[in-house]
Amino acid sequence: MSRSTPPDDGLLAALRGAGIAEVDDSGLARALYSSDASLYRVLPRAVVRPRHVDEIVAALEVCRSLAVPLTMRGAGTSIAGNAVGPGVVIDTSRHLSRVLDVDVDARTATVEPGVVQASLQKAVQPRGLRFGPDPSTHNRCTVGGMIGNNACGSRALGYGRTSDNVVGLDVLTGGGERLRLDGTPPAGTLPALRDLVAGELATIRTELGRFGRQVSGYSLEHLLPERGFDVARALVGSEGTLALVLGATVRLVADAPHRGLVVLGYPTMADAADATPGLLPHSPSAVEGLDARIVQRLRDVPAAVVPDLPHGEGWLIVEVTGDSVAEVTAKAQGVLADAGALDSLVVTDPAEAAAIWRIREDGAGLAARTSEGRPAHAGWEDAAVPPERLGDYLREFDALLAGHGLQGVPYGHFGDGCVHVRIDFPFGSGGGRAAYRSFVEDAARLVAGYGGSLSGEHGDGRARSELLPLMYSPAAIGLFERVKGLLDPDDVLNPGVLVRPAKLDDDVRVAAAPRRREGLALAYRHDDGDFSAAVHRCTGVGKCRADLPAAVMCPSWAATREEKDTTRGRARVLQEMLAPGGPVNGWRAPEVHDALDLCLSCKGCSRDCPTGVDMATYKAEVLHQSYRRRLRPRPHYTLGRLPRWADLAARAPRAVNAVLSSRLGGRLAKWSAGMDQRREVPPFARQTFRRQWADRPAPPGDGGVGGRAVALWVDSFTDHFAPEVAFAAVRVLEAAGYRVQVPGADTCCGLTWITTGQLDAARAILGTTVATLAPLAEAGVPIVGVEPSCTAVLRGEALELVGGPDAERVAGATRTLAELLTGTAGWTPPALDGLEVVAQPHCHHASVLGWAADAALLERAGARVTRLGGCCGLAGNWGVERGHHDVSVAIAEQQLLPAVRDLGADAVVLADGFSCRTQLDQLSDRQGQHLAELLAARLP
Repeated sequence: MSRSTPPDDGLLAALRGAGIAEVDDSGLARALYSSDASLYRVLPRAVVRPRHVDEIVAALEVCRSLAVPLTMRGAGTSIAGNAVGPGVVIDTSRHLSRVLDVDVDARTATVEPGVVQASLQKAVQPRGLRFGPDPSTHNRCTVGGMIGNNACGSRALGYGRTSDNVVGLDVLTGGGERLRLDGTPPAGTLPALRDLVAGELATIRTELGRFGRQVSGYSLEHLLPERGFDVARALVGSEGTLALVLGATVRLVADAPHRGLVVLGYPTMADAADATPGLLPHSPSAVEGLDARIVQRLRDVPAAVVPDLPHGEGWLIVEVTGDSVAEVTAKAQGVLADAGALDSLVVTDPAEAAAIWRIREDGAGLAARTSEGRPAHAGWEDAAVPPERLGDYLREFDALLAGHGLQGVPYGHFGDGCVHVRIDFPFGSGGGRAAYRSFVEDAARLVAGYGGSLSGEHGDGRARSELLPLMYSPAAIGLFERVKGLLDPDDVLNPGVLVRPAKLDDDVRVAAAPRRREGLALAYRHDDGDFSAAVHRCTGVGKCRADLPAAVMCPSWAATREEKDTTRGRARVLQEMLAPGGPVNGWRAPEVHDALDLCLSCKGCSRDCPTGVDMATYKAEVLHQSYRRRLRPRPHYTLGRLPRWADLAARAPRAVNAVLSSRLGGRLAKWSAGMDQRREVPPFARQTFRRQWADRPAPPGDGGVGGRAVALWVDSFTDHFAPEVAFAAVRVLEAAGYRVQVPGADTCCGLTWITTGQLDAARAILGTTVATLAPLAEAGVPIVGVEPSCTAVLRGEALELVGGPDAERVAGATRTLAELLTGTAGWTPPALDGLEVVAQPHCHHASVLGWAADAALLERAGARVTRLGGCCGLAGNWGVERGHHDVSVAIAEQQLLPAVRDLGADAVVLADGFSCRTQLDQLSDRQGQHLAELLAARLP
């Protein structure tokens, strides 16, 4: 029987018969849950999404009766392979995500296991409280997952680990016994557990709980008599191998009213580590290490905005808190005095501090590529040593990397001695697994020699459980096994983790993934031409599951809350498509197309995903491979070739508009195009821009004619639907002293062909456009685009589809209107003093081109700008296609529509994208303006 076909032992019928509503054994579900944020790929037999904790109880009973493994999962951000399993995977994040109670007087909160840490913070913050631990994944990780791994995060230095903040647990042991661990006298199996501990006091006292970040193994030190036999705290960090968390009561702390950051620059990361112990007496809430190579990775991301940092190759980010600004300032000065840094920066502005924290929070993703662009992996990413030994440990660790011919970029919680790193293990080669094993075994011996822990907060999982004998004595390992046997006697809960471990080099996804270079339509320039390497950029960190108001990624997830509609979910399905022996087979597999159906091709992930996933590109490739030389869906022939139909409509636009606006003609046209009947077809312009431009008389007088040349590249959408925008751009450019020329008519970017996967045609169309524009670029003439999505094609897809020196020259010469104007010496924008502007940057504008120049221009002009994140929800042809309307509207309701409903009559909605303006026209009573229109209307 293949791995893709589970045995027929009645598991699904038993789960459903036990009253569990959501049981899914589809190939799609199994692919989505085959990985977490680790190296490992383990296909589950079924996924359960419980609506009530009673369904968890029922699922365990079924699994015990059939000897089927059971694994609990929150957000799936576990890095050590803690949240994958071969049996039933229970996803608590879908429904069990409530904060049940907040007791302000007792400073506690009672939560369901699937509540997101940030949601808990949001619930208690108005009361001046917070839950202390905050991992870098705080905006998507669940409290249940934090309990499973004993998560810590950056501020554990100030607030403690998860185990320090758990007051009580409601758990179900692997033996089926429900325990409410709230300080009541031990019952059930607990007296036997107490007796077991009583016989092993010496082992526990000498080997466990030696320093704060000793997370590896079971934390049995909490069961010592002198610690009050605290079973709840002992279960924290047991990685779902002893009991299932049904609910938790956690401790809350008063949130500091004032915070400040001291950023310190050092010659090396080891030097930064050496300085760390001297800063701890100042009682910082966090001391984080950050390598310059991580920041450089962010600088290499198009459209990314990187704050200035002090000089140095390694930084410490030190957070100090206080009851007043004066107290924070005094602490900061004390830190500076003892830092011995090359350079420093004190940050008190919350927005600036948040930008620096974002770099640190994205570390796991940014470190997933070496400075040479090679993939870097988890597996040895969480070791910890006592902080006073950290500098020496890092030096030896660097030497160990060099000795194995590997590269890694360290960062992490230096104040706690915890080091995160991603390493370029050569999994793509035949000896990749052996090289991985050899290194981690040596690394485990190194960290053990420093009195450290294999894991400082991520848990051991499948990555490090096999290495525990290098850290612990046989007596300790045997004790772990006996505790497991007492609480999970049938080894049902998360087998292969901690006790009787799986081999650390088994089930490594990337090691088994074949390369896919042949027959591709796109170049995958940054992935060595390999589609497999491209989709394996996703390491599962799950930022696409987070609520990020300023980001674009991932709009469909925001609307549906389904894992398949995340960037990660789609990447997992594509990875599974390439994997051997799985349930997803080939480009045309229904699981692939189901996962990609609600991808808007917004390109938000290309900027917002810290690992650089570009799902729009992958979707285009999938559609190309699926339908090449085959019958395509109807919208591909209509909406996917819209510029050609628009050229035909331009011959008789009034007649076409009359037909489209009639009831019968409109319904027939929308049916033929595969459009939702609730959508309207935008009217064609009575005369295209190009036709009007050809008839335009020469400007009177000098009129900018003698100025510097600029090529205004007018796309098909602007030409056929919004020529007034192009003319506004002409006015603005000529007023800025430019001589405007418009390239020839045959300069379509092929965007609609690209998004529908008609890549052979797109290459031909775009190749012609590049050939037309290249002489202008060669002559030093800037090329200014009007429509952001089309302009982004010249800077992006042209390099992937066409390539070569001409495409590179065109990409380098292409500018947005704001980029050109803000770079024009002596240009002053028209006054917008006090004007309220709500800006909805087009997704491609924000993610590919960057909106920083637009923001700077508007600020300089005096406007009061509110920039929206997210997506308008239309995304070209996607939002009008049948089957997408409801999700499209739901996406618009995330930010755009609420923002414009209560705007004053004099306020302006700035929307450069034709899609964004169309969405506004059809779903609101407000009209959007292009930046060119806004500026042109206020010219003298």
